[in-house]
Amino acid sequence: MTSKLGVHGRILDAAAKLFYDDGIAATCVDKVSVSAGVSKPTIYAHFHSKDELVAAVLEHRHDQRVESLEGWLSRSGGDPRERLLSIFDWLADWFAAGGNRGCAFVNACAELGESEHQALEIARGHKHWMRDRLAELAAEAGASDPVLVGSNFMVLIDGANARMVVDGNPAVAIEARHMAEVLLDNVLGTGKS
Repeated sequence: MTSKLGVHGRILDAAAKLFYDDGIAATCVDKVSVSAGVSKPTIYAHFHSKDELVAAVLEHRHDQRVESLEGWLSRSGGDPRERLLSIFDWLADWFAAGGNRGCAFVNACAELGESEHQALEIARGHKHWMRDRLAELAAEAGASDPVLVGSNFMVLIDGANARMVVDGNPAVAIEARHMAEVLLDNVLGTGKS
């Protein structure tokens, strides 16, 4: 997750890794400072508070995940059904590349709880974007209720993320793909399951 944004990007990248690996509450600004190779005053010149840094990290992570997914989809071919199902291959690839702590957005929601933290809206917004993108792909695949398919696929994705945290096995994404195939074939009436 290397950024080309200079000092600002180094701070975001260091904070993103620490928040993901160690947790938001367990990561103090001092740790971010050491990891980014900048002083605390430099961090506060870019982000006025730790809360602002957490929110910026999630916005940055959202942008990266959107770019990653859209790139994956653009390479996954033209068959709409396969494009939709390839989401789980993308997830497996991400798990294998270091996504062993599951979903950073779910983790943030769990950690921040019912607070008024601005990062919660960003995390929820990412999940809504993902659900809506899945619904678009389901519509392209011919689903009569693409919103329901998008919502069901989010359950499978979030379940795979949780299993990854618990089991540490990237194959859970492929298991989720098999379940998604059954669900999709039932919705489309193709009976390929």
